Amino acid sequence: MPDGTAQAPNPTPDPAPASGPAPAADPASTRDRLLAAAERLFLQRGVGQVSVRAVNAEAGLNPGAVHYHFGSREGLVTALLGRELLPLWQDRLEAATLHPGAPGPEQVRTLVTAVVEPFDELVRTERGRMLCRLLAQTMLAADRPLHGSPWAGTAPFEVVLGRALPDLTVREIADRWRLLFTTLLETYGRPLATDAASAPKPWFPELPTVVSFLTAGLTAPQASTGNAARTPDPR
Repeated sequence: MPDGTAQAPNPTPDPAPASGPAPAADPASTRDRLLAAAERLFLQRGVGQVSVRAVNAEAGLNPGAVHYHFGSREGLVTALLGRELLPLWQDRLEAATLHPGAPGPEQVRTLVTAVVEPFDELVRTERGRMLCRLLAQTMLAADRPLHGSPWAGTAPFEVVLGRALPDLTVREIADRWRLLFTTLLETYGRPLATDAASAPKPWFPELPTVVSFLTAGLTAPQASTGNAARTPDPR
């Protein structure tokens, strides 16, 4: 029987430490660390001067982190460009390709404007110019579009151009679109000065000039594919 003396309750014991290995790092956060590290290094050193080893070290991760999460340096670059650039074009290009309006030169101008405007916005900042350079280096070297985007290929643009310019052949439309995009990459993605602090502000053409120039090229009459006429030999 109790003796009637009050007793203090026993304190709640501390929980036993969990057994087993520590939880693995979140792959998404690790990828973000690598992408952030790559972006910092591209800005500091230039897009052609950054190795996979440097990115891993900058992120504070083991030497195999980039290959584990992205497969290669190209995979890392593609992921960075996709994250930073695709949203800039997405809405514009969907509007221009899914709701193109009445066929004709104005429809072509609308499409060209949707493609050029993000470049014009990007090159106004050092970070944007770095991304344009990285895009140009990647696309021109690989000669193919980025993966992971429904509009990265040429088909949506060629369909719009084919409807707007029915007198052009399929081959002519494809060639003109390739020329347009190559011109944009060469214009906005040219190499940057290694010493950005002391270099003069880079020059880029005005947006209306670029749009008018490219629209004129796309809407020009189709050139003759036959042999050029030869001047008779007077002898």
